[in-house]
Amino acid sequence: MGLSQLLTLVGLNVVGMLTPGPDIFLVTRIATKSRPHAYAAVAGITTGLLVWVTLTVFGATAVLTAYPSVLSGIQLVGGAWLLWMGTKLVRVARRQLGEGVAVASTIDDLLGTPAQCYRQGLATNLSNPKVVLYFAAIIAPFLPTNPSLLTALSVILVIVLSNLVMFSLLATVISTNALRRAFLKAGPWIDLVAGCFFIVAGIGLIIAATCS
Repeated sequence: MGLSQLLTLVGLNVVGMLTPGPDIFLVTRIATKSRPHAYAAVAGITTGLLVWVTLTVFGATAVLTAYPSVLSGIQLVGGAWLLWMGTKLVRVARRQLGEGVAVASTIDDLLGTPAQCYRQGLATNLSNPKVVLYFAAIIAPFLPTNPSLLTALSVILVIVLSNLVMFSLLATVISTNALRRAFLKAGPWIDLVAGCFFIVAGIGLIIAATCS
């Protein structure tokens, strides 16, 4: 696999990554309140991506296609997680709207510890096994039928690193002082929108799992 093919793969991956989804909403929501917590969430998301991309490159797509019950089971668990996460965010938003937010003293109350944000990022990314099918779609045209270990590792590396860079850039930009001050006033509403998005995404995964 040549450099031009790897760069094309990175471009396709970045375009897909920038499509609004649970990962984007999670990083945006956390970054409006704390950069370190946002970086922790990005690390969790990247870990999840590493799992999915590695599984894709080494044949998980065939397993999910041959055994759809595995896909449905993971979707049910992932949907339940997103539903729980969304409900939690909506409750937090309602509390903030009702009581006001003392941001400087309640960051850990609002977001949890950085370790908890890492786990949120990891669980959010792992909640949708169809990521494997997406990666298979963009990787398959570039990956030989029997890729060498070096080729496989190169594909994994460029996808994971491109996601890490883009999510880190997103977290950095949103958490700049100027944007944070603007976002903090809208913090409860951001939490509410993110919560509703997670609820809808969770319900969508559960419906997809039960109907497949």
